[in-house]
Amino acid sequence: MAKSTLSPGLRSLIGLTALALLGSAIGYVSHLEEAAVPAAPQVEEASLASLPVDPQAFGVGEPLVSIDAKVRRNETLSGMMDRLDIARRDGAQALYSLSQPGFLDARKVRAGQKVKVYKAGDTLSALAIEPEPGRRLMTKRGTDGAYRTFELTSRLTPVDKVVKGQIKTSLYVDARALGAGDQQVVDFAQAFAFDVDFQREIHPDDAFEIVYESMVDERGNEIRRGAVIFAALNGRAIKKNYYQFTSPDDGVTDYFDETGQSATRFLMKTPINGARLSSHFGKRRHPISGYTRLHKGTDFAAPTGTPVYAAGHGTVERASRYGGYGHYVRIRHANGYKTAYAHLSRFGRGIRSGKRVRQGDVIGYVGSTGASTGPHLHYEVYIKGKPVNAMTLKLPTGRKLENTPEVQAAFDIRREEIDAIRAGASTDGVQSAQVAEATPPAL
Repeated sequence: MAKSTLSPGLRSLIGLTALALLGSAIGYVSHLEEAAVPAAPQVEEASLASLPVDPQAFGVGEPLVSIDAKVRRNETLSGMMDRLDIARRDGAQALYSLSQPGFLDARKVRAGQKVKVYKAGDTLSALAIEPEPGRRLMTKRGTDGAYRTFELTSRLTPVDKVVKGQIKTSLYVDARALGAGDQQVVDFAQAFAFDVDFQREIHPDDAFEIVYESMVDERGNEIRRGAVIFAALNGRAIKKNYYQFTSPDDGVTDYFDETGQSATRFLMKTPINGARLSSHFGKRRHPISGYTRLHKGTDFAAPTGTPVYAAGHGTVERASRYGGYGHYVRIRHANGYKTAYAHLSRFGRGIRSGKRVRQGDVIGYVGSTGASTGPHLHYEVYIKGKPVNAMTLKLPTGRKLENTPEVQAAFDIRREEIDAIRAGASTDGVQSAQVAEATPPAL
């Protein structure tokens, strides 16, 4: 598996993981093992569509009904059975079959989990649950009264999807509305993390485009979303395209522009997420002392406890109380660069003098220690001992593929493949408010 240049801390700057909804069981196939219970009759297609609809098959005179249910907060599957008026013996036997090794750990079922229930009167005929996207479990009652569980796996086809539009509310809201998932928005933001401040440099009508990998089932339902392979932002602050590429010489995955220049920079522009810029670099009247003097850093107002990240790879020079700076961390980077982080409420785990850190590691948390009027991060950048404005600093860039001709050639091929996917979506008449599926590769 390809390695990523982004640390776990940096990957968590934004984000949630999207949950796939429980879809129809029709179209799912099974040639799978059963629970360790008496052998089930031969099932050619173990789907809810194959359930017998004759209630007499279960020895009852009630009509067969289906119920779409959800596990409620602080409710177990057993409690849900009671709520749906399922006979306790049936519910216990069905859950016993469903909980056999290799199937479902009922203790891990969370509130909101969707369950499809078929019953005749208080007799449970079948139950289907999807513990994870693309994997469904179904327990069925046979004519002998025994419950047997099957694992139903969808046939998935890889498809590349294109989402593009203009920002009206926010990148997150608008991209999600057009079909992208939470992780795709996170990946997009990571590609531009070194170029743009998403709190201050994104404007209405800025255009964006996302191409991401997807897996769909036989009915075209999206079961799983994958990595973003292309990210474009055409706005007031920046106009740039990035392509995901794994270098064959070192196996590192990164985003590169059209020329093969890495999106990764020497230092992050802002080492905190979701903060408000509250004070700029430059001369100002100090809010506590009252004197006008050089404000050697940039202040970001944020709630106490907000994580603060190492702006780049380096070694911690100091992690201690430091006068009016309060709890303070200073990191030494390559080429004479240093960064400092002040007024922290506490230090990150293991952060101490001499500790080596990677870009995106949590080095502390926002606070108001020292000479501070409220919770914020005071962030400073020094070059050979001289303080500089981090917001306007032109930072050294990452890898240039042109320096390795054979790698550049491989990147050019991959870039053309991705552009062909984008062109195919465009020629199919994709509108800005639609999601387009590119033609899946032959299997």
